[in-house]
Amino acid sequence: MHLCCAPCAVYPLQAVRKRGIEVAGFWFNPNIHPVTEYRSRLDALKELQDLWNLDIAYRDEYGLKEYLRNVVGHEENRCGYCYTVRLEETARTARETGADAFTTSLLVSPYQKFDMIVEAGKAMQERYSVEFFAEDFRDGFREGRRISGEMNLYRQKYCGCIYSEMERYSRTKR
Repeated sequence: MHLCCAPCAVYPLQAVRKRGIEVAGFWFNPNIHPVTEYRSRLDALKELQDLWNLDIAYRDEYGLKEYLRNVVGHEENRCGYCYTVRLEETARTARETGADAFTTSLLVSPYQKFDMIVEAGKAMQERYSVEFFAEDFRDGFREGRRISGEMNLYRQKYCGCIYSEMERYSRTKR
């Protein structure tokens, strides 16, 4: 399971594990900016890992330069790029490790573009011959946030990219 952040990971991990499905987590989020935000989210996930004894692999790469090279001038499609790059690396890792399927905690957030995530996941399913588990976890979003709050895990205030940070804080000033 691609893990975008600890609060969004809580509900999908619980839901899948309750069904008896063994889950290995995977951190790869080169879209998160600035670096202080990236580190805060990474640290919170490591805290959740310790609390729940999770199996998580980390591809810890702060990717500002590559992200900007691929998005500048194409900002209207930044989410498509963001979902694709993360799910591609997740699918590749799933294939290399012999996983039966892959998914993402992004599917829990009502703020994400669910259909675009599923489309990117299905494309990576075809490319890497590993099933994309496209479950709609959004009904558990509030529960996951509540639980992560009780655990005092860091909870971000925007999606992750520098553009979403700008949009979030621009709205606040109005």
